[in-house]
Amino acid sequence: MFTGSAIAPWPVLAQASPNATSAGTGKAKKATSAKKTSSAKANGAASQDTGTVVKRPVGALGPQSGDRHLAYKGAGSDLDSLWPPKIPAPLPGSILPAKRVIAFYGNPRSTRMGILGEFAPDEMLRKLDREVAEWNRLDPQHPVQPALHLIAVVAAGDKGFDGKYRNRMDSTLIEQVYGWAKSRNAIMFIDVQVGLSTLQQELPLLERFLKRPDVHLGIDPEFSMKDGSRPGKKIGTYDAADVNYASRFLAELVDKYKLPPKMLVIHRFTRKGVTNADKIRLDPKVQIVMHMDGFGAPWLKRDSFYSYIKKEPVQFAGWKQFTKAKNDKPTTPREEILRLWPQPLYIQIQ
Repeated sequence: MFTGSAIAPWPVLAQASPNATSAGTGKAKKATSAKKTSSAKANGAASQDTGTVVKRPVGALGPQSGDRHLAYKGAGSDLDSLWPPKIPAPLPGSILPAKRVIAFYGNPRSTRMGILGEFAPDEMLRKLDREVAEWNRLDPQHPVQPALHLIAVVAAGDKGFDGKYRNRMDSTLIEQVYGWAKSRNAIMFIDVQVGLSTLQQELPLLERFLKRPDVHLGIDPEFSMKDGSRPGKKIGTYDAADVNYASRFLAELVDKYKLPPKMLVIHRFTRKGVTNADKIRLDPKVQIVMHMDGFGAPWLKRDSFYSYIKKEPVQFAGWKQFTKAKNDKPTTPREEILRLWPQPLYIQIQ
């Protein structure tokens, strides 16, 4: 993750006022009065109009939002009605929305990139088992599909042999992580940080892995440096056109190899991280997850979820959890994640 400055707190939103009613005509008043009189006679007693105004909740963003945060369902956000968006009906073999994916993320060759490389394989897999059990306990309506999410193309600080500022992992490492996944009946994600390369250059090289029915794709705009900057110096970006290319690539694999639908995870934690999100095209052969990839205090992460996921519906939603206190201060409780709307069906643990 790129370390950026915190977003300034959003103001508390004002409570919506009840709809004003216009004054009635004399005839309307007489009709109403006659109706009340008739009703009173029928009940044998005088009655009084005691209509009540239902007030909508007062939602908020920022550090003081608490239980009223607008990222939560039913907290007063007009955006609640945007979800679920109109999406293709899931094809046979689709993982979402029936299940929730719990994915351990990182690279075994680095202890700093995520939990996948932070611990020895056996210990890491035991932690995955415990995480899966907790989510199954909290939300049995969405059985967990465990996953390992490997960064297979890693953005680099040096330009490398071809000046693209990215390192491609060898097939030995990819097969090793795939074997770990198989040992837990888990699926695998291959994540791509292109640096100064492109998806068009990188994805075809990964076809031999992505053609497997249990291997899916993640793409990271943070390290897509379209302006030629070195990765890590600033936050990169993808456009809807890039997402659509990745989706078409996966859909063609589904057709070519007669596969169940693929998942495509797009990491996002800034407005410019994914531009023209409303132009992302949906295909029933590819299930797209817009994944809130930010770190920080729970309220700040909820602000990001509200601003970059809830406000711009695509298909499915995801949420990032960090294991280190220096990133998430503190870690958002699972119970609070389940209150978000849309409800994240992809949870990434880094």
